[in-house]
Amino acid sequence: MADDVTAGRDATKKVFHQSTSDDAALEQLGYTQEFKRSFGLLGMIGFSFSIVSCWTALSGVLIIGVESGGPPLMIWGWVAVCVMTLTVAYSMAEMCSAYPVAGGQYSWVAILAPPRWARGLSYVCGWFMLIGILAMGATNNFIGANYILGIAQLNNPTYMIQRWHTVLVTYLIALVAGVSNTFLPHMLNRISKGILVWNITAFFVCFITILACNDHKQPASFVFGKFQNSTGFNASYTTILGLLQSAFGMCCYDSASHMTEEILDAKKHAPRAIVMSVYMGAVTGFVFLISMSFCMGDLETTASTPTGVPAIEIFFNSTGSVAGASALASFISVIVLVAANSLMAEGSRAVFAFARDNGLPFSGIFSKVSANKSPINAVILTAVVQMAFNSIYFGTLTGFNTVISIATQGFYVSYAIPLLSRILAHVSGRKQRLQGPYSLGRYGLVLNMMGFLYLAFCCITFNFPSVNPIDSENMNYTSAATGVVGLISLVTWFTTGRKRFTGPDAGHSLDVGKEVAAEAER
Repeated sequence: MADDVTAGRDATKKVFHQSTSDDAALEQLGYTQEFKRSFGLLGMIGFSFSIVSCWTALSGVLIIGVESGGPPLMIWGWVAVCVMTLTVAYSMAEMCSAYPVAGGQYSWVAILAPPRWARGLSYVCGWFMLIGILAMGATNNFIGANYILGIAQLNNPTYMIQRWHTVLVTYLIALVAGVSNTFLPHMLNRISKGILVWNITAFFVCFITILACNDHKQPASFVFGKFQNSTGFNASYTTILGLLQSAFGMCCYDSASHMTEEILDAKKHAPRAIVMSVYMGAVTGFVFLISMSFCMGDLETTASTPTGVPAIEIFFNSTGSVAGASALASFISVIVLVAANSLMAEGSRAVFAFARDNGLPFSGIFSKVSANKSPINAVILTAVVQMAFNSIYFGTLTGFNTVISIATQGFYVSYAIPLLSRILAHVSGRKQRLQGPYSLGRYGLVLNMMGFLYLAFCCITFNFPSVNPIDSENMNYTSAATGVVGLISLVTWFTTGRKRFTGPDAGHSLDVGKEVAAEAER
């Protein structure tokens, strides 16, 4: 009898044979193929790397690292974060290989978590996933706006950048990305391949140029050993704060999982894109951080540059040329603008998937796909929410840092929940070795646990204030934003989610939600 029960439990956690077609695998999970599968491995790596593009992301938030620990913490903190990130990336790749569905994290939770908690955990995970993706899109818009206005200021020293200027440019970036995703979804694969070449080329051009042109480099002791602290807190606390830069720079590597319904042979290519984007990001980020640290001029001048972008100041300090610095900054600007387009695509697919499972108010509206294979309503919602996040900068000087923290917090919470679900499956004895093409085998539990502990640490520290003394202007409002997300998910759970929220068919514990939703439609 016990064997029968175990077999029944295993059946509810079935995975798909390697030869099972993409559409058939999706159908077994209870979904109909609605997008065109146009991405191959190269295109998906380009798509993922345009988002995970660590060296450009780090350049956009360099100010955090400059003030919180300086070069040594940026470099060694980056190494530590990358090592721990790989434990998470490998864990997620295994789950994505077994269950290639656009819902990503929350779908895996629905399938792997203990039946009693599966629906609730999946629902909460879905909300944090969405808030992370949408806030990260807003953060990228901030970085793009900062680069554009920073280049303008460098070429026109009398121009003073105002906060409202930055916000308006972020709006423009979001609108352009929204229009592109609405009318040109068929171009995503080509754009992704093109930006991969551009990204790698720009990386080599930027770091080689500044190293070759700079004749007044910092000594190795400054780069690898001189701790800097402008936060007003003690050294231990500042060290923790400095990790936020690295944690933000190494984020969004789940992007391929939300595009699985547009990838050919998704069970193989999506996991590979997840892991390869982390390795590529780790190497490029490490080289770029060292290069920027050696070429950094006076620390205070770099941090307080009128361009608002320390990377531009370093480019100018290295080349001694406005034109040269502007050209290097323009290379990065193009990458950031394409990343805005990719994040809009990722965000809209995540919104679509969650709405398809009745996880959002007005889910019927946001789960529709147009004739040109674009989830237009989900794209519009993604753009509107990104712009709402960008508007925070109107009210507080630390609005940029707050949105960074919200984005990173959202992602890391949504990464932690499926890892916790996987660990619980191991411990409870309900575990089945996931038989997708990308399997961790006996190393799975160790990597799951290491990844979860790392994510839990990050989720706590992201809420810490970053400047002392603390006031209403520089307060870190991440904890408040996290509370708002939790409250929204709780309220919507009891009003609509508890009755209507569904999930993959492989997670049979969610069948009750499907039945109620079906009755409501009759």
